[in-house]
Amino acid sequence: MAKYKPQHARLLFIDRKIREKRFPNRNTLAEEWETSSKTIQRDLDYLRYELDAPLEYSAKERGYFYTEEQYQLPAINIRESDLFAIYLADKLLGQYEGTPIYDSLRSVFSKIEDSLPEKVATRPGNDQSLFTVFPPFSTIILPEVFAAVLDCLRTSTRLEIEYRSPGNAPEWRQVDPFHGVRFEGDWYVVGYCHLRSAIRTFSLARIATARKQQERFVVPGDFDFRKLSASQFGIHWGEDDVEVKIWFARPAAAYIRERIWHPSQTIADNADGSLVLSLTVNHLLELQRWILSWGAMAQVLEPPSLVDEIRNTVQSLAKRYPRP
Repeated sequence: MAKYKPQHARLLFIDRKIREKRFPNRNTLAEEWETSSKTIQRDLDYLRYELDAPLEYSAKERGYFYTEEQYQLPAINIRESDLFAIYLADKLLGQYEGTPIYDSLRSVFSKIEDSLPEKVATRPGNDQSLFTVFPPFSTIILPEVFAAVLDCLRTSTRLEIEYRSPGNAPEWRQVDPFHGVRFEGDWYVVGYCHLRSAIRTFSLARIATARKQQERFVVPGDFDFRKLSASQFGIHWGEDDVEVKIWFARPAAAYIRERIWHPSQTIADNADGSLVLSLTVNHLLELQRWILSWGAMAQVLEPPSLVDEIRNTVQSLAKRYPRP
């Protein structure tokens, strides 16, 4: 049935254009829908001969019109839950507002809305007041950088970037982009860095300039982003897996139980209501930041190296806030 959905969307589009009484013809319809005039002609024939639409062509106006204004297309079979899912998708789309990809997503979603019958195209009742989506804090990405990265990803073409690593001077790099990632309000590209001769992750917000090169590349057959990132906590990853155990006090324990923080996690409950969260990761930077965000309600038990890093960070913080 899926293959018939695009045609149904076009039929709804054609029906709406005819009802606007501007006498559309197959060429104007084809241009607006971005398809061939032959495809539109087949749709018009389908309307007339299969759906019994009172469709006529006006030689004077050079376009089509309905001879019976009361004619209605057969209703689309859409459940209330489907309509509500579309409404939620519209809400979720808002979290990408302000990003370079938002306009493209908005255009696609508008076409979905336009394909709905008029009687269900509006929002369901007052449901739009039932949900609010708070978007994550987003980084600032130059539109031309986003466009260049996306183009090179699609075409498997080498990318030259001027990259600003934190605390370092900008440097030019040649990158073969393999995979794009969105994580906590930032966009990243994962690929082979010719400067480092290794796979690296680059934040698009730190790319000052991006240029598409002539060289094409083939993604290695052994590159598997899911496998590569399986043990990561955040966007960074390393070579070796490390088992981490974190104690959480009773006030925080309920929140920890509510979520899956990592695919490898296990939870051991204590009699006093606290718990120990165990997980295996291959990079500790973002995990360390997450642990510190819990303040005194979290304590690293293993490994000793992470215990030392947390202790040193806490001691440095204490120096920042001396007692008056």
